[in-house]
Amino acid sequence: MLKQSLQQKLLQKLSPQQIQLMKLLQLPSVMLEQRIKQEIEENPALEEGNEDIEELHTDDSTDTDIDEEKENTETENKEDNEFDISDYIDDDDVPFYKLSSNNTSADDDEKKEIPFSSDMSFQDFLLSQLGLRKLTDREYVIASHIIGNIDDTGYLQRDSRALIDDLAFSQNIETDFEEILSLLRLIQEFDPPGVGARDLKECLLLQINRKKAQSKDLENAKTLIEKSFNDFTKKHYEKIKKRHDFSDEELKNAIDEILKLNPKPGNAITESGSNEQYIIPDFIVNINNGELELTLNSKNAPELRISQTYADMLQKMAAQNKEKKDKRNKEALMFVKQKLDGAKMFIDAIKQRQNTLIVTMQAIIDYQREYFITGDETKIKPMILKDIADMVGLDVSTVSRVANSKYVQTPFGTFLLKTFFSESLQKEDGEEVSTRQVKKILQDCIDKENKKKPVTDEELAKILKTKGYNIARRTVAKYREQLNIPVARLRKEIV
Repeated sequence: MLKQSLQQKLLQKLSPQQIQLMKLLQLPSVMLEQRIKQEIEENPALEEGNEDIEELHTDDSTDTDIDEEKENTETENKEDNEFDISDYIDDDDVPFYKLSSNNTSADDDEKKEIPFSSDMSFQDFLLSQLGLRKLTDREYVIASHIIGNIDDTGYLQRDSRALIDDLAFSQNIETDFEEILSLLRLIQEFDPPGVGARDLKECLLLQINRKKAQSKDLENAKTLIEKSFNDFTKKHYEKIKKRHDFSDEELKNAIDEILKLNPKPGNAITESGSNEQYIIPDFIVNINNGELELTLNSKNAPELRISQTYADMLQKMAAQNKEKKDKRNKEALMFVKQKLDGAKMFIDAIKQRQNTLIVTMQAIIDYQREYFITGDETKIKPMILKDIADMVGLDVSTVSRVANSKYVQTPFGTFLLKTFFSESLQKEDGEEVSTRQVKKILQDCIDKENKKKPVTDEELAKILKTKGYNIARRTVAKYREQLNIPVARLRKEIV
């Protein structure tokens, strides 16, 4: 049996403006530039420009007509928000969100290009070499399909059986393992050396075999890869010397030859091209007479304004609608109003984004002032998102969005903002320090270790204990892994 009842629920919903701000906050500078361009393309009422639009002047009768029409429109459609034409055309103030960097120069205009560009792709480079070989149409199609499965690092990522099935289904070509292997061997003769390899071992052997001036060291290097590759990757040098009767010098020279090879041959092409990725800092921190100065790098965020054409259009259409009631004219009027509302909301969101970034970054600088003055990583204090959120009066999720994917340029280098956040660790004397400080000490210890006999995690824990950090071995191992440092055995070198 159905039953009706009244219920009260407390719900928290974000407004469209808040949702838009949250999305803009998490964008770094380069992506923000693309987002603004997209908004300008989609909303004709939004313009990019450095000059303020002229304020629209009308006589009193026109203003009265527009006010009356606005009141009538609001009465007919109560769901529409109130709007004032002056909100859209009063744009004489210099945009608050436009904060230029201090380190500008005459060449800066040339650097406003998007830092991603591409010439010939790696696959196109291989296909251009394939076109120089005498092949039948069938062989060319098969070889092209193989090249299409070679990734940008130069490795063939699909096995022969899968390639045979692909060609049968997509090209209606029946082939076999021998034909695939024959054409793969052909591709492996292409530049860069090592291309088309199916694993690292094959990649290194292809490069060694390509070297013209063979030497004893190269022969030893080839022997090491062919017969002791697994022991080599695990740095079991004593086993290798015993198995192949290598002296220390012979093994060292062979390893030196291997280290000259490129484990990712495709990168030699992509890195020499123009599609390099540059880090564009979102914040710039300078030291001026002992004081820290923060600048928001906003050259990728152009000045925005409301379109004067659309503002004029709104007035004219309001006047026409006042004189002549027409459904189509009213719909057009509401369309123009919506576009103007959207443009104004977007500009406000950009202003609020820039303000939030500045306030949050300034709080981080104040919190970590000693580090930003000295550049000494051991001076970084424990800091979590809540610490900054409490200082600026924002939600933790908002601070997280600001810290995500943002970079800060300092006199000591450019760093990812979230690397300044770390948990605290208590020393034996009760002092709280940042875990980043401990990692810095670990890094220094490993950098100074004897590479013939690297320091183990147990020994690292003892070193830290002598410095007042009572940390377990497993914790040391965790920090070491976070620093992308391999275990002691894999750090061993023949000096």
